[in-house]
Formats: sequence, structure tokens, C-alpha cells
Amino acid sequence: MTILSARGAVEPFHAMDVLREANALSSAGHDVLSLAVGQPSASAPQGVLDAAAAALRVEKLGYTDALGRMETRRAIAAHYASRYGADVPVGRIAVTTGSSAGFSLAFLAVTDPGGRVAITAPGYPAYRNIIKALSLEAVEIETDPAEDHMLTVEALEKAHRQKRIDTLLIASPANPTGAVTDRHHLAALMDFCGDEDIAFISDEIYHGLRYTGDDRTALSHSNDVIVINSFSKYYCMTGWRIGWMVLPEDMVRQVERLAQSLYISAPDLSQIAAPKAFECTGELEAIKDGYRANRELLLERLPAMGISFAAPPDGAFYAWCDVSAHTNDSMDFAKRMLSEIHVATAPGLDFDPVNGPRFMRFSYAGSTDTVARALDRMGKWLAR
Repeated sequence: MTILSARGAVEPFHAMDVLREANALSSAGHDVLSLAVGQPSASAPQGVLDAAAAALRVEKLGYTDALGRMETRRAIAAHYASRYGADVPVGRIAVTTGSSAGFSLAFLAVTDPGGRVAITAPGYPAYRNIIKALSLEAVEIETDPAEDHMLTVEALEKAHRQKRIDTLLIASPANPTGAVTDRHHLAALMDFCGDEDIAFISDEIYHGLRYTGDDRTALSHSNDVIVINSFSKYYCMTGWRIGWMVLPEDMVRQVERLAQSLYISAPDLSQIAAPKAFECTGELEAIKDGYRANRELLLERLPAMGISFAAPPDGAFYAWCDVSAHTNDSMDFAKRMLSEIHVATAPGLDFDPVNGPRFMRFSYAGSTDTVARALDRMGKWLAR
């Protein structure tokens, strides 16, 4: 009998299990409406598609340098200059196989086996699972709704004094809450980490998807941080598997060596095409307008169903909602909603193992028609 590693015994991503069941229902001919998965319904921008088509005709695709094509890295550096006014040298940029590879590379580069990585709860479940799979310890710090689910220095310091934390990962805007960490909280957290020799990782993959203000990169405050971003969310390129990291200068070679062996390189075709996304702002902002309309629908209609917002949905395309007026088992609630009215949603257990059964995440990344029809079904179902 094969002996299985304890590192692989991670929790399932329940939202993906829901998606599998939803796909099975859809394949059987049912009209399934999904509010479950954080994936844009729109295709990649036309400029990206055109660049990819041209590359398929004329390029000899293959491995690239582990840090990525130089022209791709230059385009990312130019993006930081134009969007944030930040001077990011090309030499500090690594192109990765999606942001997921970036997280693995970052954890491996700054944390030894048994090291403790602080993340927020509620939070993206893959953080917890990657941390466990790498023989690290996830320290989940509960965030306070009164603080708009922003991690405070006080909460971080309390956890750190109890037992040393080696690395902090902050996502802003965050999954599943959509909460944004404002510049003052972000700067204070970075300063504390700098004073305590805690590595700081900033997950900025939902930049571009903020509805109440402008994005602020952690690089605006410090160069001694790891920034992870991706073409997946705002740029509608989930299946292209391409992201990037901005690294402190003394970490670049470490990440390069790891990437050479773990991934070789990000997909060459995606590296060629992705920079064109930076030139498609008008098309992408029109897609964002759709998210904004979907967000307004949720803000208007969910409270009337007895579903309250547990966090301000200021960014990304998620609403983190309290469903305790209807259930204390959001997993069962999600399964019944899918089987009875064919609406797929993400149960809160994924994102918060302690309090998750009272919460659900609703994604509004789909079309406005899908969101409106799903809300119609939910309203009738809950009124029965």
C-alpha cells in the first residue's frame, strides 16, 4: 500500500467541489447559475487574443528564462510607472505560472520548514493549504468586522508576542470579503514587520477591481516587500496561467533558482500575449462596469432576503455574507440551493474554518443577467 504524505492531506476547496457538482448538473441539461467561482465570465481582451494568434503563426514557442521574457518584464515595470508612479527595476520582476506559483516561491524563499506564516481569517483557502503542503504553519488571525476586516497592527503584534511569526501575507482587495486595507493600516503593518524582521507578502491580484477609491501598491511604501500579482482577475486571463512577482533585490536569485527547478518558466505564449492587456483599459473598464452593476444588485436585494453583508464589498468581485438568519450550516445550505434551484454559491467553511458555517461568499464575476436571475431564484426559494 502506498504511504501518503501528511503534507498532501489538505482540506478540499469546497467551492471547487460545488463547481464540479454544478458542472455535472449543467451537463445533464439543467440551467445552472453560478455565484460560486471567482472567474470573470468575459474572455481575455481582444488585443491579447490577437497577439496570441499572431504568435502561434510565427513564433517558435518554448522555454524562456525562469524569470520570464525580458519584454514581458519590461511591460510590467512600465505598468508600475504608469499606474502607480512607482519605479520598479526590471531586474526585480519575476514572471510566474499564475499567482499560485508566486505564493509557493515566496514561501519557499523566505520561510524555513516549520516556519509560521500569518494570514487573515476569513481568507483565501489556498493560502492555508499551500502553507501546510510546504511543511509550514498557518497562523490565522481573525479580523474584526468593526475594522472592516482589515488586519490591525495590534492583532498582529498580539499573535507575534504569543509565538514568533516569520511571514505575513496580506491581500487587498481580499478574497472572500472584498475588503480593502487602507494605506495607513498597510503602512503600519509593513513598518511593524520591518521592525520585527517579519517577511511581508502583498497579494495584489485584485488590483484594478476597487469600487470606492484607487489601488495602492505596497511598493509605494517600501521596496523590502514581496508583491504578487496576476493577469487572471482584472485582465480576465485565468486560463492563461500567468502572473508576476516584484521582489527585493537580494531575493531575485533565490526565487530564480527555485523557479528553474519547480516550473522552468511560465507559458511562453501567455508571456508574449499578456502585455497587450495593459493596452486594453477601455475594454477592461467596460467589464468592470458590469461587476459594478452586479455589486449594486447584491447590495439592493440580498438584505431583503435576510442575508446581511459581513464586510464592505469595496473590491474584487465578492460579497461575504452572514446567512445565519437561514442556517448555521452554510455547506448544507449551498448544497440544497444547488440541488433545488440550481444556483451555485461558495460555503463559508472554505474561507474560515471556525466561523465559516454562518457565512457564504457570493461571486458577482459573471454576467448581470446571471446574477439577476440567480437572485430571483433565491428570493423565491427563501420566501417559501
